[in-house]
Amino acid sequence: MENKKIYDITVVGGGIVGTATAYKLQVKFPNLKILLIEKEPHLADHQTGNNSGVIHSGLYYKPGSAKAKTCVDGRKQLVQFAKEHNIKHDVCGKVVAAVDESELPFMDKIFQNGLDNNTEGIEKIDANQLKEIEPYVESIGGIWVPCTGIIDFRGTTEKLAELVVAKQPESKIVLGEEVLEYQHGEEKTTVVTSKNKYLTKYMIFCGGLQADRLAKKDNVKLKEKVVGFRGDYYDLTEQAKHKVKNLIYPVPNPAFPFLGVHFTRMVNGDIECGPNAVFTFKREGYGKTDFDLKDTIDALTYSGTWKLLFNNTSFAINEYRRAFSKKLFLATLQRLIPSLTMDDIQPGRAGVRAMLLGADGDTREDFRIEYKGKSIHVLNAPSPAATACLSIGDEICAMATTHFNLG
Repeated sequence: MENKKIYDITVVGGGIVGTATAYKLQVKFPNLKILLIEKEPHLADHQTGNNSGVIHSGLYYKPGSAKAKTCVDGRKQLVQFAKEHNIKHDVCGKVVAAVDESELPFMDKIFQNGLDNNTEGIEKIDANQLKEIEPYVESIGGIWVPCTGIIDFRGTTEKLAELVVAKQPESKIVLGEEVLEYQHGEEKTTVVTSKNKYLTKYMIFCGGLQADRLAKKDNVKLKEKVVGFRGDYYDLTEQAKHKVKNLIYPVPNPAFPFLGVHFTRMVNGDIECGPNAVFTFKREGYGKTDFDLKDTIDALTYSGTWKLLFNNTSFAINEYRRAFSKKLFLATLQRLIPSLTMDDIQPGRAGVRAMLLGADGDTREDFRIEYKGKSIHVLNAPSPAATACLSIGDEICAMATTHFNLG
């Protein structure tokens, strides 16, 4: 037991949502002793550190949803935070490019979403205007989104954690310890990790890919299950980087819960293309052949997984084929930039997305945060959670203030 110190709040999960939550609580309540526990040796090692690094605008999300509200507010907070703390970022804008007449109705829908969500500066542009912004894209028109940007999410997470301890030296960031169990007592909870035991009054779980398992250990009645989907990226080679100025997105297919393969200029100057979306046999597996028996059994004995795959059979098969075929991946990229060749792309990294999936095979699209006893659980935080992290932190902070009687 670590000196029998009693922490006021323990946050489980050192991704950007967990770290932003700890930061917001520490700012609002400087006297609180906050413990943040991350099982990896570094913060932001999973979804946060392996996403495309985009500051999302709020274009795609249903007006009035938690995603829509927190994305727009969170984006503004995030850009301000980056400016104040010298985090690498660039509000460079993006284009959403339509290449087929059939895409125009849904493009109109997301444009209206953007207007309803107060996504500032968006405008419809024709093919010539789009070509002025991204000269190598062949389109029939699209949307210009000037408030979209790019950022170093790992650097942001590390800065948030640094500020927590700077504000309250009694708070602590613990790395390389996995939370195994927690025993709630009348006045305090014992948190058992792979290396230590800690005492805390309250807990907040921001477990991402492990959110459902952490909730069930806390006896939260969760009908859904987290299923992982890996996204593979290619990088443009040096000879092809000039073909992408900033960010290029397709009009997303409304039948599928992904935005489609897009081009992203990263803060280090690299250009990424992707991701695809394939079912993964390991929740935290980034290699194409990674496998974990527990994760696989968990997913393949769940009816929701099969219903999702059956309902999207052709999509799932095409995504798997592209995962193992550079030629097929290139063909998808050539829909937007036809001049790309095999020599222009090289295999890049991968990320895994946590999808909260119902038994009916439907993905739970919106953010979901629930309170139970002495705990708060972030059960679903898909994209744009990284963009929205500071706003999500505000929401959790407000919930904690009420339910933990912090005020």
